[in-house]
Amino acid sequence: MTSAPGEAVLEVEGATKSFGAVAALSDVSLRLGHGEILAVVGDNGAGKSTLIKCVSGAHRLDRGRVRVNGDVVALRSPIHARQNGIETVYQDLSLFDNLSVVANLFAGRELTSPRRTRVVGWLRNRAMTSQVAEILAELEVNVPNLHAPVGLLSGGQRQAIAVARAVSFATRLVILDEPTAALGVRETRNVLRLVKRLPERGVSVIIISHNLEQVAEVADRVMVLRRGVKVGEAPPDAEHHDRIVGLIVGAQTGPL
Repeated sequence: MTSAPGEAVLEVEGATKSFGAVAALSDVSLRLGHGEILAVVGDNGAGKSTLIKCVSGAHRLDRGRVRVNGDVVALRSPIHARQNGIETVYQDLSLFDNLSVVANLFAGRELTSPRRTRVVGWLRNRAMTSQVAEILAELEVNVPNLHAPVGLLSGGQRQAIAVARAVSFATRLVILDEPTAALGVRETRNVLRLVKRLPERGVSVIIISHNLEQVAEVADRVMVLRRGVKVGEAPPDAEHHDRIVGLIVGAQTGPL
């Protein structure tokens, strides 16, 4: 079920996470609205990756809680996060280079016949290929051969496949960790265009990025982390650019 406009798809309250003596997150809170794109920025070691791993179920919070569509959930694993409509695309993409585009999109969620459990069946390859073609066409992702191994595709095509896989199954939220890292100019433009279209599908987005120009292009709002602490939020416009940079590097303090 999709949230109504104005409702919070995701709320994180007082997120705290430590690794030994290192405090990765300290009392971090955020709210993400329906169809909103939130950028989380900060220098290396700011806590960005730890935050999204807690939201995606890869890490468990030491303290704090997460609400999805208003309900408190304990995200015990990435599978549990997916069951709550949350999909994550990490920097390594987690694609199988030797498998086709179709096989990658349906990895672990293959369509089979018969559908009864404990019954040996067969893959519905034609149905999966048709669905993948529809998804990529809707997202305007151009992949000439859906049965080609993903390892033969360009970096931008691989990134688009990873995003498309997340969008295919996410009902509420897609988290993108540095989605344009190591991409060329043209491929970066294609990925950013894809990100901007995700809210049209009723999916909210959290994007982790170091590139403030790209953030300004796609995000509705920016949240700044520094040393595991949330230090401010702002619209990603020219008026707030210098203050956002100041918060990232520690030259600014206090809310924006």
